[in-house]
Amino acid sequence: MGMSDVLNSIKEAEESADAKLAASKEKAAKIVADARKEASDLIQNAQDGAVSSTAKKLDSARATAGAEADGVHAEGAKSVESIQSSAGERRAAAVKLVIDSLMSN
Repeated sequence: MGMSDVLNSIKEAEESADAKLAASKEKAAKIVADARKEASDLIQNAQDGAVSSTAKKLDSARATAGAEADGVHAEGAKSVESIQSSAGERRAAAVKLVIDSLMSN
């Protein structure tokens, strides 16, 4: 093998190495880009899930609070009705007592 053949062989090996290096860099860039996209998708899905979960929890809390408010309102209405009924009965007795007191004087 002559010197020219050796130099050509070295040149071909260098070109092959350069091509492999370029292909490797391109493949590495694609892997990094795909990983970034996947990470971005994961973050977006996590944020969407958090928003959805928060909305569900808020809806549940509103429903629970609404039910509790309805219960408190019903209890309050019963108490008011009881007080009004009792006041009506006592008012009649008070009026009678006042009238009896005025009549006896």
